[in-house]
Parts: sequence; structure tokens; C-alpha cells
Amino acid sequence: MKMKYETDRLVLQILTDAAADRVLQFYQDNREVFEPYEVERSQNFYTGQYQKTLLQCEYNLAVKQSAVRFWVFEKKEPERVIGTVSLQGIRRDFYCSATLGYKFDREFWGRGYAGESVRKCLEIAFMEMNLHRIEAYTLPENKPSRNLLERLGFAWEGTKRQSVKLHGRWRDHEVYALLAEEAKLLLGFL
Repeated sequence: MKMKYETDRLVLQILTDAAADRVLQFYQDNREVFEPYEVERSQNFYTGQYQKTLLQCEYNLAVKQSAVRFWVFEKKEPERVIGTVSLQGIRRDFYCSATLGYKFDREFWGRGYAGESVRKCLEIAFMEMNLHRIEAYTLPENKPSRNLLERLGFAWEGTKRQSVKLHGRWRDHEVYALLAEEAKLLLGFL
């Protein structure tokens, strides 16, 4: 696995702690949009030092291929983080699976960047990392996320009842999955 990939319009890159300020800006710009879908963050999450430490941890996990977070940039503006796509909980041995995550700056919604980035991440997962199964979870009311997963060939598998506690309330998650064989056919990976 490489540390940097390109698509037609985008760059996906694993970042070092030197990018902490850019990552912090991405989170600050989208705090209102992201927080309803994520566990509560401590106030120090929104500091450069916290992001620097987090990027160091993420880099080390990527080297071990335990978890991989690609930060997404437009080729025409390569200094501004516009999104992230990740593979968390990478399991080898009997499972060869991971959980997909993604989020994008609201200013860039509706341009197809999420689909382009996720598709590239899936190609890396299935073709380079030789994973067999990728799962994704979404809150039932997150229709744009469900639509994205379905467009990419993910199959709805059911609902994990009260599987995550968000802002003091247990919430359901819709479970989607895509298998390597399906991705190779549906998305044209060879």
C-alpha cells in the first residue's frame, strides 16, 4: 500500500503530523455537520496538539495496516483538506475485513467527490490489501450516505439496534457490506 493515490480529480493521502493545522481547519469548518453523527468530542479535540497526536497515531496504524485514513484533496487545490475516507478495524486471518468511514466538507457536497474517494479506497482495500469484506454503518436518517453506499454496490444487511451511543442516546445503525467479488464485477476492479 502506498501513502498517496490519485483519481481523476483528487489526491488521497495518509498524512503526517505536519498537516495538523490543515486537519484541524477541516474539523473546525465542519463541526456542526459532523458532530451529530459522531461520539462527543472533548474540547481539546479542536486543538493543533490533539490533531498532531492523532495524526501520529493514524500514521503508525497505517504503516501496520491496522487502520488507514486517507485525507482527500482536490488536485487543483492540494493544500486544503476536503474530506477523509478510512478503513478501520482491519482484520486479517479468518475475516479479511474492515469498516469503511468517510466524511466531506459540506462546501464540496454534491460534486461526486465522496463516491470517487470511496471507490478508490475500495480498490485499494480489495486489490492491494486483499480484503474480502468491507462493512459500512450509517444512521437510518442519513439518506445521502445510504444512497452513496447503494450506488457503490453495497448491500443492506440489516439494522444494529442501539449499537452506538451518540450525545447521550442509544442509536441504531444500518449495516451495509460489499464483498471483493462483487466490487470487482460492479466497480470494474481487475
